[in-house]
Amino acid sequence: MSATPEGPVPAAGPAPSAQRPEVTERDDYRAAFRAAALPMAVVDHEGLIVTANEALGVLTGTRAAALTAQSAADLVDLPADARDWHAYREVLRGRRPRFRSTRRLKLPDGRTLWAEITVVPMAGRAADADGPGRVLLSVADVGDRRELNRRLRHLRLHDPVTRLPNRALFFERLAAALRPPADRDGTARVGLCYLDLDGFKAVNDTLGHPAGDRLLAAVAGRLTDCAARQDAPGAPLVARLGGDEFAILVEESTGTEQLTELARSVLGALQRPFDLAGQRLAVSASIGVVERPVAGTSATGLMQAADTTLYWAKADGKGRWTLFDPERNAHRMTRQTLSSTLRPAVERGEFTIEYQPLVGMADGVVHGVEALVRWNHPQFGLLAPNRFVAIAEEDGSIVQLGRWVLRSACRQARRWQLDHPAEPPLFISVNVAVRQVWDSDLVTDVAQILAETGLDPALLQLELTESAVMGSAGRPLRALRALSDMGVRIAIDDFGTGYSNLAYLSRLPVSALKLDGAFVRGFRHEDGTRPSPADETIVEAMVGLAHRLGLTVTAECVETAGQAERLRRIGCDTGQGWLYSRAVAPERIAELIGTRAPGA
Repeated sequence: MSATPEGPVPAAGPAPSAQRPEVTERDDYRAAFRAAALPMAVVDHEGLIVTANEALGVLTGTRAAALTAQSAADLVDLPADARDWHAYREVLRGRRPRFRSTRRLKLPDGRTLWAEITVVPMAGRAADADGPGRVLLSVADVGDRRELNRRLRHLRLHDPVTRLPNRALFFERLAAALRPPADRDGTARVGLCYLDLDGFKAVNDTLGHPAGDRLLAAVAGRLTDCAARQDAPGAPLVARLGGDEFAILVEESTGTEQLTELARSVLGALQRPFDLAGQRLAVSASIGVVERPVAGTSATGLMQAADTTLYWAKADGKGRWTLFDPERNAHRMTRQTLSSTLRPAVERGEFTIEYQPLVGMADGVVHGVEALVRWNHPQFGLLAPNRFVAIAEEDGSIVQLGRWVLRSACRQARRWQLDHPAEPPLFISVNVAVRQVWDSDLVTDVAQILAETGLDPALLQLELTESAVMGSAGRPLRALRALSDMGVRIAIDDFGTGYSNLAYLSRLPVSALKLDGAFVRGFRHEDGTRPSPADETIVEAMVGLAHRLGLTVTAECVETAGQAERLRRIGCDTGQGWLYSRAVAPERIAELIGTRAPGA
């Protein structure tokens, strides 16, 4: 410092008026609000904008200050949706903690913007100096996010090979089609063509999966073209459900004719050869067609009907369309019910046996009986063998059922023998399915049952169909010979309807032929039916041949005395049919033992 006469001069310092103003946290918030890139506004409890930031002004094409006192809801079009409008008002009133909604906004420059509108109460609003009931509204651009979600959804709901909608999208659209608007009068209908390619596996196996994928893509293109040519409101949805399965959903069907015409169009389109990388491929398709009212229809029920109908199309020969048939489906459902309850029914004792007499043509006396099984079903009543035996053969339960029939019939034949010792014993004839020969030790079963019941093997006759016996080789043939060596008689049932090799017949251990009833019906004339000379000639030749081979002959379906007389004259040994008796209970057979049969 320097010196003066008056003394030292003090150092210079800040003037008292240059004091720095205090910056509050509230100022920082206001600055951040104004500078934020996210469009925002503070809104009072009446829904009017108190202040808006510049980003909101840019979004709306005006200055931020000009937005003050405007309705925030109108700015983002909230009143257009009643639910959004109600939820927004609830936040303003303090009855709801938050509101969020995604809306499509139209901007002043004509562009549209997908925006997420968020409204939340401001912190400390009850005691805040800005006043109670204020909320913060923000508008976030979610267009890019929506586009990404749209692309991901497309990938998730479309098949990468054919670019068609996949199974998930198909069922989504099907569910929507089965929920028609409430103003419909109940006339809405829906249709479905469900198809798969015949022999597609062979394409994959021989040409490889890349060729198979190219074929699927080409098929998808033709299906799409067929759907686009439909003269109906809205093109049907074509989808790939997986593998070589496709579906065409008609969401507003005009009736069965529309669906069948579509199916014909598809078959025609697919019958044209495909040219894939220089290779020409020919394929066909089987199509199940279902069309019905929307009311009372479920997605599961519609698909089950379509799947069943597709199965029918394949079973009927492939390369065709088949329309759903309620009556045929009821038969299938009945068959399915029978199949699922058949095995337990044997254990529950639901089966019974009736016996039909085998009558000597020369003396009119009952010589034997055929055991005919019946199913006393708790739901369908008494069922004849033609309702369930084929099912039992398919699922293998015929082995268990056949063993029960054989044991019961042998036991009954032995009881008749013991109850009528003075009369010649009746022989018992039991039907045997080929599967019983293959899937069980039939020889052992027969031996055990004969030993168990005490029945003489000579009194047991086993009937097999002509096609089964003529095709016998290996194990079945050894079984038949073992049974014959045991003393059991083997009969060919329904003889004359198969592919008889007469030279082969002479080498089989067969002891009897049962002529099919179709030949015997040609003998009748009492009811005005003209007899068939050809049938008489054929039967006479077969009877003569059988006798020369040492076989006996039984004529089935003998219904009139005239038939019986001509069969007797030709030389048939025994007859069976309604002329003598229908199949009856064991007690009725007991009354016929040792007597002439009725009608004989």
